[in-house]
Amino acid sequence: MFARLARAIFGTSNDRVLKQFSARLPAIAALEPQVAALSDSDLQAQTPKLRARLEAGESLDAILPEAFATVREASKRTLGMRHFDVQLIGGMVLHSGRISEMKTGEGKTLVATLPVYLNALSGKGVHVVTVNDYLATRDSQQMSRLYNFLGLTCGVIVHGLTDLERRDAYACDITYGTNNEFGFDYLRDNMKYRLDEMVQRDFNYAIVDEVDSILVDEARTPLIISGPAEDSSDLYRAVDAVVREMVKDKETFEKDEKLRTAALTEAGSEKVEQMLAEAKLLEEGGLYDFHNVTLVHHVNQSLRAHVLFARDVDYIVNREGKLVIIDEFTGRMMEGRRYSEGLHQALEAKEGVEVQPENQTLASITFQNYFRLYPKLSGMTGTASTEADEFAEIYKLEVVEIPTNVPVSRLDSDDEVYRSAAEKYGAVATLVKEAQARHQPVLVGTTSIEKSELISELLKAQGVPHQVLNARYHEQEAGIIAQAGRPGAVTIATNMAGRGTDIKLGGNAEMLAEQGFPEPHEGPDYEAHLADVRAQVKADEAVVKTAGGLFVIGTERHESRRIDNQLRGRSGRQGDPGASRFFLSLEDDLMRIFGSDRMGGMLQKLGLKEGEAIIHPWINRALEKAQKKVEARNFDTRKNLLKYDDVMNDQRKEVYAQRKTFMQAADVSETVEEMRRETVADMVARAIPENAYAENWDLVGLQNKVLTELGLDLPIEAWGKEEGIDEVQVRERLEAAVDQAAAARAANIGPELMRMVEKSLLLQVFDAVWKEHLLALDHLRQGIGLRAYGQRDPLNEYKSEAFNLFNTMLQDLRERVTSLLLRVELSPNAPPPSPEPVMVTDMRHPEPDGFGGAAAGWDHAPPDAGFAPAIPREGDGVDPQDPATWYRSARNGACPCGSGKKYKHCHGRNG
Repeated sequence: MFARLARAIFGTSNDRVLKQFSARLPAIAALEPQVAALSDSDLQAQTPKLRARLEAGESLDAILPEAFATVREASKRTLGMRHFDVQLIGGMVLHSGRISEMKTGEGKTLVATLPVYLNALSGKGVHVVTVNDYLATRDSQQMSRLYNFLGLTCGVIVHGLTDLERRDAYACDITYGTNNEFGFDYLRDNMKYRLDEMVQRDFNYAIVDEVDSILVDEARTPLIISGPAEDSSDLYRAVDAVVREMVKDKETFEKDEKLRTAALTEAGSEKVEQMLAEAKLLEEGGLYDFHNVTLVHHVNQSLRAHVLFARDVDYIVNREGKLVIIDEFTGRMMEGRRYSEGLHQALEAKEGVEVQPENQTLASITFQNYFRLYPKLSGMTGTASTEADEFAEIYKLEVVEIPTNVPVSRLDSDDEVYRSAAEKYGAVATLVKEAQARHQPVLVGTTSIEKSELISELLKAQGVPHQVLNARYHEQEAGIIAQAGRPGAVTIATNMAGRGTDIKLGGNAEMLAEQGFPEPHEGPDYEAHLADVRAQVKADEAVVKTAGGLFVIGTERHESRRIDNQLRGRSGRQGDPGASRFFLSLEDDLMRIFGSDRMGGMLQKLGLKEGEAIIHPWINRALEKAQKKVEARNFDTRKNLLKYDDVMNDQRKEVYAQRKTFMQAADVSETVEEMRRETVADMVARAIPENAYAENWDLVGLQNKVLTELGLDLPIEAWGKEEGIDEVQVRERLEAAVDQAAAARAANIGPELMRMVEKSLLLQVFDAVWKEHLLALDHLRQGIGLRAYGQRDPLNEYKSEAFNLFNTMLQDLRERVTSLLLRVELSPNAPPPSPEPVMVTDMRHPEPDGFGGAAAGWDHAPPDAGFAPAIPREGDGVDPQDPATWYRSARNGACPCGSGKKYKHCHGRNG
């Protein structure tokens, strides 16, 4: 009550922010006559004048009125569009580092030009982030006319560009691109070997379009660059055959649809163990014996693939026979994304397509941590207020709702709830046919490809012509959506998040004209054709408005209220008439899994007859409550992921900063020398513990270690027999011997070439140990949750273990660099260095638990650093019978002695 009273007197916090920005509108309006009177050349001269004021010490806020007035006038001259006052407010909100929530059709693309121009004047670069390559290309092409007119350069980053093209695009004042491309370029830059090969500049300011889709929906999706791991495709197929047979018996497994988990029952464990043994996959012991842990992992992933994931809902098999994930929020195919930890391979085996090899992480970052690298960040979307708490907590971004230019006149009806899905779809088909008969365009929203094709079949049976837009036809997306507002048009769309194309009543004249006219789309004949089409569209618009505008029909409620609002918001743009209605059934996933039992019981008691529906505002409120529960659960999942990723992020920043320092340094010999001394000190400290008696010294072990790791045959054991020798003297003698060996190696190779070798090898080893560290963190993360059973906080345990692993990684780096530099050999007639192994750029798609999975994308080979001595990999030159060669074993690899343990836990334990 008091809160309501306060709002009535003082307004909401949103009202106060709008009032603050509205106070600046008169200053911009006062400049309009003056700026309008300028010639084109004088208007273009505004840019250098404003830049000069910035260089003189004025702030961006101080020149905002002049900059906005300049953009508004330039837009009128180049694009034929004048910014509304609400769009100016939206631009100020973006410039202030907030999220601007503007309804569909309010012109967010044009709004962005205001803060983009203002912030680009500093010369530090502005990034405009979109959800797909089509929108990035379209927006950059349209808006570059405005930017180029005002003397600013505009580039675009899309898939398939070379490094040179990317560098040129990032060097522009304004750069458009997708979140994936920006993120991958950041990771790839931090794998380069020379500064002049990096493509990105320092981060300055980013505007994220469809900010809720990128920063919320995609927040559980780490970007991954990975390399190939060992192939185990035959095992996936063999396990799939066993699990496929086993799941026919429902008593063998349990599944929880809420949490999206599946597990074997006791009967299932016994049955699968027996079947695996019969298939000769289980050689010895029980299924849960330690040596069968890999087999258990394959069984669990195959079980999830069979009982939790459905074809044409979670993924499709495309025309090339590849399994592609479907984005649950946009309905688009997610090319290049793969589920992690073998789940994608299990799904490929399930569908009988080629099982692609697994990948190992080489570099990764979440979108949450990537976008927090920008000193200034803002975003725009039509639906952000439902996630305002998350934006504030994770990104420190405030959501500001911008009023529409013209009041919304759309009629939003209460939901209709039916007993069964068949009754619901029948009612939808009937309503669509009625609307088409009166020439009213209809947009039918579904949550999966399967359901969109079901409705398509129903409409075909009733003779209703229509278009289907889903992941199978995504390349026709813009054309289908642009014409969805024509009289009597019926469009079935799988989710509408981030489509980026307005549905205009009567149709899109420009796209209609292009579709009906041969290229090139220019010249007098085309202009005459375009004029005819525009006249027809104008007449069709009047017909559609008379019929009631665009009718949006939702066939199911989504887990997220935002997705429902995005669908609904397609109707009623810029004051157009429109209507919306959602149809539900008791068999819908949301109703069945998350809806209140009380709701279902009440509907049953009402005794609904077949084909009847219940319509009541109470139903809407109950559904909204269920959606809020799901949203809160998903937020917790993303928050939890971020807590763990923050641990890795701190380490990532440190590694990338240190790596860049190495790249910038002309000479890393001091670093190498320091590593050499620390390596010697570590070796001596392990062999001669502090305050230990001489008889407890392990000088034999130290002598062997120095021989295998450093290649020096020193009489260390004999040193220990000398009277009065101590740990300091042993270390000093060893340091002197190692320094002498290093100096001899440098003299043999030559000082200049040695500096090149040191730098190249240091960077390569740094990358190698970081890759192994990422793998170790992946393994740690997978099992850390079990610590909760011991009453220990998994997050704190993860932080502690990750810190220890990081220190181990640094120690490993020092030892490897020292060992390799003392052994490096150069032949005067050596062939050019071989290129680095090909790596694959991935996007991990979120799994149901929110920690997610790996993928294939663009091939990327790090450029040659001038000299690239090969780093010994596991198995290279290792003789199981000769311990002297075991130093070449990777620390996380199997020990050559055959014990089955990792090298670092066996014969490499003292290293």
